[in-house]
Amino acid sequence: MVKGIISVLFVALFSGSALADNQVKTTADARYELSLLTGYGITHRGFGETRTQVQTWDAIARLGWYLSDDIGKGSWYQGRHQLLVELPYHLVLDHGGRSMVGGYLLGSWKFTSLSHLKPYIFAGGGPVYVGLGLPTMGAKLNFSYQGGTGVQIPVAEATMLNLEYRYHHISNAGTASPNEPLNSSKFLLGLSWLY
Repeated sequence: MVKGIISVLFVALFSGSALADNQVKTTADARYELSLLTGYGITHRGFGETRTQVQTWDAIARLGWYLSDDIGKGSWYQGRHQLLVELPYHLVLDHGGRSMVGGYLLGSWKFTSLSHLKPYIFAGGGPVYVGLGLPTMGAKLNFSYQGGTGVQIPVAEATMLNLEYRYHHISNAGTASPNEPLNSSKFLLGLSWLY
């Protein structure tokens, strides 16, 4: 399964950059963007009810639709609304290489007033299948909510480097007992192609 996901991300990476050369070139004109992110996450034991340390390597495929043109032109908050759909894969590093997969729907605000940096904030959530074998979680079907911030830096035509931090919560939302949540921080790096 891991090989399949890596293969899909690899194909998307190279086909995305080839397609971007003939497409929209700026954040101001883009209709949507494709992003591939990877990074590291770790739970915060003692934060809320989190007791178990879980470290992850994360791979996230993200498609973002711009819902507006620039709003607040000329102000510090000038930006665009964006709807993000993510397909995350979380490989757990310290529990025998087990996995978590899910689907997230996020709302985002991308600040566009700066010429060389595009900061953004986002929040949302969705279902996540947790195959960790932790009896303290009570269920395999769980739910996640998250929020974070990041910055995009142009590195080529229609290509942006993403640096991102997010707070990430997973629990079964009270559908089973016990219900130990996983409250974690994730540090991500990736590329986005504007279309």
